[in-house]
Amino acid sequence: MKALWKSSASFSLAVRLLMANQFAVNLAFYMLMPYLAAHLSGDLRLAAWTVGLVLGVRNLSQQGMFLIGGTIADRYGYKIPIMAGCLLRTAGFALLGRVDALPALIVASAATGFAGALFNPAVRAYLAAEAGERRVEAFATFNVYYQGGMLLGPLIGLALLAADFRLVCTVAALIFTALTILQWRALPTRGGPATTEASAERAGVWAQWRAVASNRPFLLFSLAMMGSYVLTFQVYLALPLAAAAVLGPDGSRATSGLFVISAAVAVVGQLRLTGWARARWSPHQALVRGLAVMGLAFLPLVFVPASQGGTGQAAVLGALMAAVVLLAAGSAVVYPFEMDTVVSLSGNRLVATHYGFYNTVSGLGITLGNLATGALWDCAQRHDTQWLAWAALATTGLAGAGAVFALARAGHLASPNRQPALA
Repeated sequence: MKALWKSSASFSLAVRLLMANQFAVNLAFYMLMPYLAAHLSGDLRLAAWTVGLVLGVRNLSQQGMFLIGGTIADRYGYKIPIMAGCLLRTAGFALLGRVDALPALIVASAATGFAGALFNPAVRAYLAAEAGERRVEAFATFNVYYQGGMLLGPLIGLALLAADFRLVCTVAALIFTALTILQWRALPTRGGPATTEASAERAGVWAQWRAVASNRPFLLFSLAMMGSYVLTFQVYLALPLAAAAVLGPDGSRATSGLFVISAAVAVVGQLRLTGWARARWSPHQALVRGLAVMGLAFLPLVFVPASQGGTGQAAVLGALMAAVVLLAAGSAVVYPFEMDTVVSLSGNRLVATHYGFYNTVSGLGITLGNLATGALWDCAQRHDTQWLAWAALATTGLAGAGAVFALARAGHLASPNRQPALA
């Protein structure tokens, strides 16, 4: 904790505000979202398909709109979309606790999703611009706050849920209200180069998007990194499925424990892992080796029997814990260098738009990866070959590492010598 405070204090006020902002954003979000499905199906007695629709709208409105959010940030500055996103999420969360009609629930869910699409690219672009040459260290510290909010949010939400789901929504909305006011009063106005150049004023949105779409090294890097997001999401999909298959009704408790372990590894180990990697490896080596560790995290599960017996349960639980720890450690190594590489490949131009596009590609990867993982899991369950699913996930990580290695070796991950043109 001392290292975290020391690292945080070494940055400007704006960076510290962004880190505190992200902690509170995740705190409020994870207070509510893990319990929304149970509220919709239990308290409101909605059919399963409508629950899926409400949750799906939230994900689609965020993942599908990241590019819009990044474009807005590059055209009008970073502060405006950060504030607008927090204000919109205030309204969305407040509405979720007070409505029971499906149309209103869909509107509230869409608002919370689009809010994330507004502030996420802007926050990362602002952080990159403000941190300058210390981007890797800034993103490492930022991720500690990010994971800390994820760790504490569900616990606070669970305590508030004992009273009422509406109270959870109200507290979450109040947190976003406070964040909006704090940023309005204290966060300096800042934008990237595109907001201060006359060419940007003449250029349209399509010109911004063409500039990103013509950045071939960046596009290749985005595709190479898709697999890492598929693997990270398995904390919510394949690993809980494995816990439920072995432990039955007790699988939900194991899943909660795995989630806590994942966040705790990032909170405790992020700064140490980043410092260790920077001292020994180049940024590209850190990406390759971190991705390889993320893939290898699933190998322990290949070699344990899918048995519900006492010994089998212990073996599976041990393999699940090993997988979560390795997955979180590999992700912690990758994240700051990954965010820094996006900025480098953008040529420090239209950074938020690049982040928005990158997040959209990542979201597409998660969707396709989840469909493939789910289908493979069902097939493996029918034929008692669960090891195939874990082998496929391990291969995904190793393939991503190989792709990044190939890009680095071909010189595609070097910073461009010139900035991409807007028109």
